[in-house]
Amino acid sequence: MTQWNSTASAAARNLGGNSICCGLTALLPLIAGPITAGCRGFAPSLGWLLMVVFCLIVLALAVHLLFDALLFRLASSHETEAAGLAAVDDLLSRMQLRKPDRTPRGLDMRIAGSRRIVWRQRLALAACLVIFAILLFTAGDGQPLC
Repeated sequence: MTQWNSTASAAARNLGGNSICCGLTALLPLIAGPITAGCRGFAPSLGWLLMVVFCLIVLALAVHLLFDALLFRLASSHETEAAGLAAVDDLLSRMQLRKPDRTPRGLDMRIAGSRRIVWRQRLALAACLVIFAILLFTAGDGQPLC
């Protein structure tokens, strides 16, 4: 296995693990919200809707990152970096997700793009959890839940 194959495989593993972890963490407030609503009444509807929007953003980005992980796995299955990235570009153009570029981006640029998506996902997850904590605190008026 060459250096770029191991780099692409590691990127696929990291993206997959991150997307599953953040996706499951985003599901927790969606599950716990209605349960806590039965105890004391949850909170203003606007806060609840804002939290749901951020949770859905995290889940959408998790799906996007899983797709990116599959693309990195596809690239790492080829013998050369050029062949692997050409296969990814061909797949994306056949799916009509991206127009073919004149100058294809390298592996490092693609990993950097996925890292930006990971940071956006983490930011949305942090916002979701902060809103959920605020909603829990205001719903109980400082009293313990249930």
